Amino acid sequence: MRDAALPHAASARYGLLGLPLAFVALPLYVMLPAHYAQLGVPLALLGLVLLGTRLFDALIDPVLGRWVDAHWSPPRALKVLAWAALGLGAGFAALFFPAVQGTTPLLWWCALALAVTFVAFSLASVLHQSWGSRLGGSAVQRSRLVAWREGLGLVGVLLANGLATQAGLAAATAVLWTALALGVWALHFAPVPRQTWVPAAGSSAGAPSLTLPWRGREFRRLMALFMLNGIASAIPATLVLFFINDRVQAPGWTPVFLGAYFVMGAVSVPVWLALIKRLGPSTAWACGMGLNVLGFIGVLALGAGDTIGYLAVCLASGLALGADLTVPGTLLTGVIQRAGHAGQSEGAYAGWWQLATKLNLALAAGLALPALQWWGYGPGARDPQALQALSWAYGALPCLFKLSALALWWRLWHRQNLE
Repeated sequence: MRDAALPHAASARYGLLGLPLAFVALPLYVMLPAHYAQLGVPLALLGLVLLGTRLFDALIDPVLGRWVDAHWSPPRALKVLAWAALGLGAGFAALFFPAVQGTTPLLWWCALALAVTFVAFSLASVLHQSWGSRLGGSAVQRSRLVAWREGLGLVGVLLANGLATQAGLAAATAVLWTALALGVWALHFAPVPRQTWVPAAGSSAGAPSLTLPWRGREFRRLMALFMLNGIASAIPATLVLFFINDRVQAPGWTPVFLGAYFVMGAVSVPVWLALIKRLGPSTAWACGMGLNVLGFIGVLALGAGDTIGYLAVCLASGLALGADLTVPGTLLTGVIQRAGHAGQSEGAYAGWWQLATKLNLALAAGLALPALQWWGYGPGARDPQALQALSWAYGALPCLFKLSALALWWRLWHRQNLE
């Protein structure tokens, strides 16, 4: 398994669960703020709820990761994944079809439904990522597994985009339930990781320490780079619908813009796989960061009616998206292997990795939304100063963080030439 890359069919069976997990992510992280704002919930209060629940979501990931390591076995993982999928589907339906009205009841409903959904989502995500990391292998195999997981995830995002905006949330919920069932079923026939460490029965006392990943300098450096780069993506993901509706003023183009971004991301995955094979994962990632800045800086010049200009931005940033999807997970599994923790601590690494991803999103929602309201922006705003603040928050800040991540890569990572 470690000498040659797994066949694409086997990698696809592993990666299929990534489709419903990513399907959930688009409504949860992109559509949810606008959905509850349309129900009359103030942005500042909504931002605080999202910040609190997303911080809770992030903080439980390392604990779930250690639990996964302590009780790891493929049969047990499949059973737990089935229960997590059931909870995820139920929580998603409750979240987007609230049974209450009024600001306070809606805020409580949103918080509780998000908590249930996030626990199920986190457990399924950590288990799925741990499974792939435990398969290990060369950089080519690792990138192939990640590419199938993230590539099928983009298919899930496209489905969510099309169904939620065109067919409605009821149809999206039905498709989510079906995709979750298929993803868990396919994993029964996926490659099974080797188990080099046997956990103590019924106890987590023998599991590796929760802080074990942080003892390695290489993981700390990769995590710093991953988080800084992730903030650059989290801010526009939170603000994209507001930007389309109020700055570009083309809400009818929303499926086209989002679809172009994610289709280009999916199409670019084979390109980035080829670059990873030719240049190595690290250098390929740096190329993606630079391309993203070049494409996204054009946001600052856009105004009302600039649909073609914004479509070009979506295509350029979608092309760069493939690097962010394929490279970080590839590097993470390499870090685990070089640290000597393969087959025993992938859950802990995956938990901290998920925490970093969600912390970025939590900060984006909890800080960007209240700040925009303080600067005078609200949904439907047409005041030039408010719209300019939206442009700077949506366009300039991500570029600043991408450039900072590129500088950090240059200082801490590129000379090591690590895979």
